[in-house]
Amino acid sequence: MPKSAKYLLIGSTEAYSGKSATVLGLSHQLQQKGLDIGYGKPLGTSFSASGKTVVEDDVQFVTHSLNLSANRVAPTLLALNEVSVQKRLSGEDKTDYRQSLIQQYLQISQGDLVLLEGSGDLAEGNLFDLSLLQVTEVLDAAVLLVARYKSLQSVESLLSAKQRVGDRLIGVAINDIPTAQIETVNKLIRPFLEQQGIPVLATLPKSDLLRSVSVGELVKQLNADVLCRGDRLDLLVESLAIGAMNVNAAVKYFRKRRNMAVVTGGDRVEIQQAALETSTQCLILTGQLPPPPFILSRAEELEIPILSVDLDTLTTVEIVDRTFGQVRLHEPIKVQCIRQLMTEHFDIDRLLSKLGLTPAAALP
Repeated sequence: MPKSAKYLLIGSTEAYSGKSATVLGLSHQLQQKGLDIGYGKPLGTSFSASGKTVVEDDVQFVTHSLNLSANRVAPTLLALNEVSVQKRLSGEDKTDYRQSLIQQYLQISQGDLVLLEGSGDLAEGNLFDLSLLQVTEVLDAAVLLVARYKSLQSVESLLSAKQRVGDRLIGVAINDIPTAQIETVNKLIRPFLEQQGIPVLATLPKSDLLRSVSVGELVKQLNADVLCRGDRLDLLVESLAIGAMNVNAAVKYFRKRRNMAVVTGGDRVEIQQAALETSTQCLILTGQLPPPPFILSRAEELEIPILSVDLDTLTTVEIVDRTFGQVRLHEPIKVQCIRQLMTEHFDIDRLLSKLGLTPAAALP
């Protein structure tokens, strides 16, 4: 009979903490060490239709990035949205998801380790018996929590999670730490958490590239018209600048930024001109006023897309900001970046010893 794999559930105390990135970086390291891994995300949040089937975007992306065969990927059991919640509340959905979990997920139990991507926070999925704690219990999984660093108070949610998850919590990864704070995290937070019985397996620095968003994604979120260079929507935007000041101040401000999206009025021609001559990945014009022809031809020449939106500046900025916070990893350059960060900053050997796994590559 084949040996049965161990399960590691990667969860977080709040949504958009970097679970998918951790799964990608971690699985790459595990594969490098010769381990046979599987993957699954029981509760899905982002779906796209492909032919007749509906696929969870992250699952598809991770499967593809890691080159996993079909028998190493478990199906997503449920799309978490208003419709599925309504069906559950009204009693229309009587599915026993614990049973589905046992049937679908214990099937991929061959191999060494199955990585599971958990729900947005510790409570999400409770209604369906698919919350982090419920999944952990059913599959007898160890838990790795990912937390985005905000301040020293970030320890609060990890202490609270430790109380709830207990001994199944085999470690945490703290990510998105500003460079200026890394030393503080390593000298203050890390030793404190270790004393509380919470192993810190990684402290990952903030990366503008990982938080970047493609121009195409901005077009989608803003419902924008693309006025030129629709062929360059793959450009990545790392920061946002608002062109509302006078042109001299704007030029100074723009020169300090890199790979930015500049939001300005369609009538602010001198600001548009200044933006095109600095590190701009796209111009977003508000107020539905078309730019003059010379701006369009200069943007064509410099390969900078210009978007036009039927929104005011404040709303535009709010939507762009929100898009940065909910960024997905579906660009190859980001996958490279996360792999490199995890290789440098994640203690894979400590994780393996906590899981009781011996990598094939390390065997004599």
